[in-house]
This record gives sequence, structure tokens and C-alpha cells, in this order.
Amino acid sequence: MPILEAIVLGLVQGLTEFLPISSSGHLRVVSAFFGWPDPGAAFTAVSQIGTELAVVIYFRQRIWAILSTWTRSLFDRDLRGDVNARMGWYVILGSIPIVVLGLLLEDQIESVFRDLRLVALNLIVFGVLLGVVDRYSRKHRELEDLNIPRGMMFGLFQALALIPGVSRSGGTITGGMLLGFKRKDAAEYAFLLALPAVFGSGVYKLTDIGGDEYAGWGATLVGTVIAGVVGFVVIAWLMRFISTHSFMPFVYYRVGLGILILALVSWGALDPQGGSESQQGHSDVVAQTQEPQEEHDSQQSEATPSPEPSQEPAGTPEVDPVTGWEIDPASGLPRNPDTGLLHDPLLGMDVDYDPASGMATNPMTGEQYEPEPVN
Repeated sequence: MPILEAIVLGLVQGLTEFLPISSSGHLRVVSAFFGWPDPGAAFTAVSQIGTELAVVIYFRQRIWAILSTWTRSLFDRDLRGDVNARMGWYVILGSIPIVVLGLLLEDQIESVFRDLRLVALNLIVFGVLLGVVDRYSRKHRELEDLNIPRGMMFGLFQALALIPGVSRSGGTITGGMLLGFKRKDAAEYAFLLALPAVFGSGVYKLTDIGGDEYAGWGATLVGTVIAGVVGFVVIAWLMRFISTHSFMPFVYYRVGLGILILALVSWGALDPQGGSESQQGHSDVVAQTQEPQEEHDSQQSEATPSPEPSQEPAGTPEVDPVTGWEIDPASGLPRNPDTGLLHDPLLGMDVDYDPASGMATNPMTGEQYEPEPVN
């Protein structure tokens, strides 16, 4: 992933993570709009670590009170009734649904759930639900009124955010207002409840960065830092905004964006998979580039049968003298072992390659061209 792309996606992540408009959905939409490959679930999960660090900094006093009181309450019975000690247990219990469902639905999250049509429908449906609940719910409870059933209900609504387009903050805040909590209290608990799940998901996905994923370590770190800085500004603004305003501006935005995405997909202006083909694993890429060569070898052997089977071992693959990487025989380009993609020395970057047409795609411009083999 080029650094410019990581900067743009980091800005999108920071701007949308805390607003009830779905950050993961926006990452998919922005990537598809610019013709970029899907950044992948790993980039999304790891970049959210930056925005959650913004939560830690903004709510640092409350988080410290929760951690210290909860820890001491394990040994001191008198502290177990304290709201901060109870809050620690509510955050732990409320995180269980998203952790369990996240592990069970990991494959769907990285594939089926990232379809732009599903993202658009979720933006519309859950946007309307947010507006209805915000308009008609009786918002009279504060965080002191949390208990175990209500904390678990918050957690179930947070688990809906596993599907891009729902919005972690939007889904959790909607559930909180449905339970009767005030906007600001529902938002604060939603942000606190996200900490274990987001940090856990980000750490879990760290092992995927730099492997088969499109985004490498450098791009992911840049996107994470930018997301954190921008996210801190957004969360400070949002907490002030919802103290005196409703969520209706976000509802209108979600519905409008969802309709626009569906229209663009139906007109053929947007691919509903949005470049997901660039997220193929290294083994998939190798298999595709080898299949035409294998078919050619098979046809050639049938046309001119050999009188006796050859016992000679396969030849040593050609190696690029500059990078030391193995050269793909179909394209004549070296393959980057870190990303599994072909590398064009003339562009100085990894490119997508279609073995059927023999054309490569410039990741910066999206234009297809015939690559020049390495001599």
C-alpha cells in the first residue's frame, strides 16, 4: 500500500471511528471509490488501535479510576459496590459477545460482510434505527444505573459492528438509548466498552500485517498514527456536540450515503467487491500465475510426446539480480516475498497482475499496462 493511500485511509478512520457512521464501512467505500484495493480487515483492526489510544487519553482519569478501583476491589470487599469497580466488571462482561462472535465469524468478516451492497444497506437500516430510537426513547438513565443485564445488552449491540456499515459507536449508542440512557452516558460507555475488543482485535491481527495483506507495516503504522491524532479531536468534539444536539445529522448522512452507494453499484460505477481481488494470499497468486504455464506445458507434451520420461530435475528459478527475489515466469517480474505481489522495478512498487490478459495495474493511477520483463 502506498503511503499516500495510508494517509487518506488513516484520516478516514480517525474522522469516522467515533461518529455513528461506520469507520470500516467508510474505509471500504473510499477504497472502492478511488479504485484502490480493499485495505483488508487487518489494516482496519490495527488502525483502530490508534483511535482507541485517543479514547484512553481523553478518558484517562475515568479509565484510571476504573482500573485502580476494580483491581483493589478484588481484595477489598468494601470497594465492590463502588461504581468504578462495577464498571470494570461491566466492561469485561459486555466485551464477551463481540469477542465470541468475532472469532466465530472471522472468515465472513473478511469476505462476505465487506460487500458494498451490504455496507450500504446497513448504513441505511441502522441509520434509520438510530434516528427512531434517538427521537422516541426516554433517555433518563446515567452510567450509575448500569447493571449486568444492561451491560450485556450494550455488548450485544456492539457486536453488530462486526458487519461494516453498522458502526461500533452507532450500534452501541443506539442500544444504550434504547435502554433509557442519556446520549452522553451511552456514548461514554460505548467508547469504554470498545477498548478491550478493539485492542484485542488489533493485537490479534498484527500477525497478518506484512504477510498476505495488501497493507504492509509501514503503511499500517502511518495510518494508525494519523487515525489516533484525528480521532482525539473528533471524540472531544462529539462529546460536546451530543450534549446539546441529537444524532439526526448523522442519520441523514448515513441514509444519503447508503442510497448513493447502491445507486453507483447498480449503475456499474462501483464494484461491489471493491478490489477485493487484490487481497489474495500469496499461495493464491502463485497458483493463478502457474495455471496458464501448466496448461501450456501439458498441451505441448501432448503434441510432441517424448519417447521416454525425462528424469531431469526442474530448473532453478530465475532470480532478480537487484532484489534477489524469484522472477515470476509468466510476467517476467520479481515477486515480493513480503506481500506476495509482483514488483515492477520501473515503477518502484508492487502491482496487481492479471495472468489471463498479461496486464498489470498501476496502484497509484489504476491504469492497466503491459509490464516490461526484467532482463
